[in-house]
Amino acid sequence: MVFQERTYAVLIVSASEKFTETTRTLLPPTDYWPVEAARSTGEARRRLLETDFDIVLIQTPLRDEFGSRLAADICRSSGAGVLLLVKKELYDDVYAKVMEEGVMVLPVPTSTQVVAQTLRILCAARERLRRMEEKQATVEEKIEEIRLVNRAKWLLIERLGMAEGEAHRYVEKQAMDLRLSRREVAENIIKTYQSP
Repeated sequence: MVFQERTYAVLIVSASEKFTETTRTLLPPTDYWPVEAARSTGEARRRLLETDFDIVLIQTPLRDEFGSRLAADICRSSGAGVLLLVKKELYDDVYAKVMEEGVMVLPVPTSTQVVAQTLRILCAARERLRRMEEKQATVEEKIEEIRLVNRAKWLLIERLGMAEGEAHRYVEKQAMDLRLSRREVAENIIKTYQSP
């Protein structure tokens, strides 16, 4: 891969040690790190609780279940890209069951080149999702700031008898004069005027 700032944490879930070792050869540490392995659904779920993985590769069937439910659960509960490898004859049925959850499915046997290309697609999808998550976090922070500022303004109106416009200007002026964010000013006002 081209030089990149980020590496992708990978979990390989397979009952086959040979598959795990072969897959590791497709995951250079310059691009994929750390790379962990699990041999069953239960073990994979424990690892997923401990670490936020960017990519999860699941070779079916697993020891304790087929693996499609695990793949769907991961897509529903995290931002990880999931690749499910299934026997060719099961591909259409499995794809139909997990596609809506965002699980990528490849039939096996398949070439290592196809797996490597699919990993790159998962990396690109993960980056897009990461940007969306960052935007969502920014929006949520702004909404929280607006709530705090509004709460502070109502306290100024209630406790000091200010008009709404006056309270708004007070928060803005305090932020400018004290070189604080509107959020910090609002938090200070709330601490000062809120009843215990």
